[in-house]
Amino acid sequence: MNKDSKIYIAGHRGMVGSAVWRALEKKGYTNLIGKTSGELDLKNQVAVLEFLKEAKPEAIIDAAARVGGILANNDFPYQFLMENLQIQNNLIDSALKCDINKFIFLGSSCIYPKLAPQPLKEEYLLTDSLEPTNEWYAIAKITGVKACQAIRKQFNKDFVSLMPTNLYGYFDNFDLKTSHVLPAMLRKFYEAKINGNSDVTLWGSGTPMREFLFVDDLAEAVVYALENKLPEYLYNVGSGKDITIKELAETMKRVIGHEGNIVWDVEKPDGTPRKLMDVSKMAALGWEYSTELQEGIEKTYQWFLENIEDIKEVKLT
Repeated sequence: MNKDSKIYIAGHRGMVGSAVWRALEKKGYTNLIGKTSGELDLKNQVAVLEFLKEAKPEAIIDAAARVGGILANNDFPYQFLMENLQIQNNLIDSALKCDINKFIFLGSSCIYPKLAPQPLKEEYLLTDSLEPTNEWYAIAKITGVKACQAIRKQFNKDFVSLMPTNLYGYFDNFDLKTSHVLPAMLRKFYEAKINGNSDVTLWGSGTPMREFLFVDDLAEAVVYALENKLPEYLYNVGSGKDITIKELAETMKRVIGHEGNIVWDVEKPDGTPRKLMDVSKMAALGWEYSTELQEGIEKTYQWFLENIEDIKEVKLT
């Protein structure tokens, strides 16, 4: 990649896409392109193909997806399956038809089996059944991984899949109905703090373990994959360290300065018991994360405070 290479970032306004855009600009890339959903419907096969034929990017970074937590996946299984299949299949197939050689596909650690050995290695893919609470999204993402692998094998193109662990950071989704655990928790603690340090009720037992990665660190991994030809088709991206949800809650409480109680609703599901990524393959290539969890939460909380009026979906209560 040259600094003036045309790079298309699908989903450039989302948390991941915007982080990748910032990282590339910081490194001096000057020819980045993005389209809003209003300008280009990625679920429209014809529109995507016509756009790529006209734009002729040298590389595509697919950060576009319908995403959400346990509640959203449970309530909208068809949309999480079909819309993600449509988005990624249109981008992958059109990239092949337009002879684009570099494609970076972004997925999620939920592609691995629910009870796979820990830490999760890339070779555990498709060795057992998925976590039911997010299997619809996972099946779509697995399909994308295999499509990129097939193109790599059959056409010898540099299509690579990066599977990040749980992400958080600037431009996250803080809607309590559709967000992931960390941003939802941040918002709950904030609202409880401004409402007289009221109690915070959290789902489950607090015992599941989760790994988190600041989104700007993922963006650096994407830049690394863009600038280098990675030898394999699939790589985990994470910190390689995990904590319990209870420990996350205590860290969040401390950062936000909430002085009330934490109540655990054990009638609600915990989800997968543990999801720790084995990130040794990326480490062997020379990439490692740099932002520790408390520092990342502090940065995210500061951004949240500065952007409260623009937080997506619903107003703070």
